[in-house]
Amino acid sequence: MSNPGRMASVLLMASLLGASALARADATPLVQPLVPFASTEGFERLARSTAKTDFAPLANQFEAQATIAFCGPTTAAIVLNTLRPSAIAVPRDRSRLRPEDERYLPKSLQLTVPRYTQESVIATGKKTRAQVFGEPSTVDGKVVRDGGYQIRQLDELLKAHNLVTRLVIVEAQSVEADIRRDLIDNLKRPGDVVIVNYQRAAVGQAGGGHISPLAAYDAVTDSVLILDVNPSHYPWVWMPVSTLIRGMRTRDVAENRGYILIETR
Repeated sequence: MSNPGRMASVLLMASLLGASALARADATPLVQPLVPFASTEGFERLARSTAKTDFAPLANQFEAQATIAFCGPTTAAIVLNTLRPSAIAVPRDRSRLRPEDERYLPKSLQLTVPRYTQESVIATGKKTRAQVFGEPSTVDGKVVRDGGYQIRQLDELLKAHNLVTRLVIVEAQSVEADIRRDLIDNLKRPGDVVIVNYQRAAVGQAGGGHISPLAAYDAVTDSVLILDVNPSHYPWVWMPVSTLIRGMRTRDVAENRGYILIETR
């Protein structure tokens, strides 16, 4: 026969644990699921969206990042090619050519096209290619390995390419309604774009910090379309704005993450 006192203790402990678990759940809301763009629901959201002026121009210039450290440069290249589609003065990037590629072609033939690439955009910014790949550098007086790009470093890169930017760091006290308005207003206007920097783990994905452009907003579900520049592993998704803000309100090397509103001069 069971011991009544022991049974009562077990029930009390279970009750306390349940209450504790409930409190934790209330304190940390579950991340809402992300909806793949390549789904019936994903297409429906884009079709009914009234804030999608950036979708076609960005999709037309989209390319996938070549290395895990290139989400920032890839996003910068997409943005530059979107805002300056006829930039014939852009240097031709020959880094993807091999010496033998031109062996049988006329010497006067140009194999490359005038276009910003994820490799070429780096040279204009302060951060070197070696630092992007982890060469130690000094950040806030400390020597660190700072691979990839922090959002402020990417903002400096975009400004170096003569773009007009407004960088917003999403702090703990940042007002969600202000952030939402910034994103929606940008996605409604032609001729400007917005890119975001968030932590994947905070939005329900595996991985660390990431940068990609936004392409549309769906008011019915209060979600934005992220054109993830690593589509082989993370296809384009609709992400609730509140989830995205949670991902931006996370600490990077020197400060929190955030977003950049960009336009040409």
